[in-house]
Amino acid sequence: MPLQGMMNAVIRVLLRAPVASRFLGERLLTLYVVGRKSGRVFEVPVAYTKHDGHLLVGSPFAWGKNLRTGEPIEVQLAGRRRTADVQVVSDEAGVVELYGVIAADNKNFASFNEIGVTADGTPDPDDLRRAFDGGAKVFILTPR
Repeated sequence: MPLQGMMNAVIRVLLRAPVASRFLGERLLTLYVVGRKSGRVFEVPVAYTKHDGHLLVGSPFAWGKNLRTGEPIEVQLAGRRRTADVQVVSDEAGVVELYGVIAADNKNFASFNEIGVTADGTPDPDDLRRAFDGGAKVFILTPR
């Protein structure tokens, strides 16, 4: 993923722009993740899915280690910076279920995470388990 950093920088700028954020903000938001050791703020653009009144974000990347259940986070959502409550899902059953929800809703997320579909069009359970084995977690965000 050599170009990921450059793409993230472009997406962050677009998510701050009022017109572009209305379009991109339907699927993307920016997390302001504070490093536990460094205290540095990382701006991480991520795909999300609306589910049961919350926003679901799935990721296997190391920035997720900085999020903790019960500790709020700042997000840029639909062009507006706000606080969101966080619940981290890290157990296999929860991750597989919610990664499946995200993958079913967002084909780009599924492709990026190498989650195929079964004959009936649902996310492949083996791929979802492989994502969990690769360190995937799901973050349930509740914007205030």
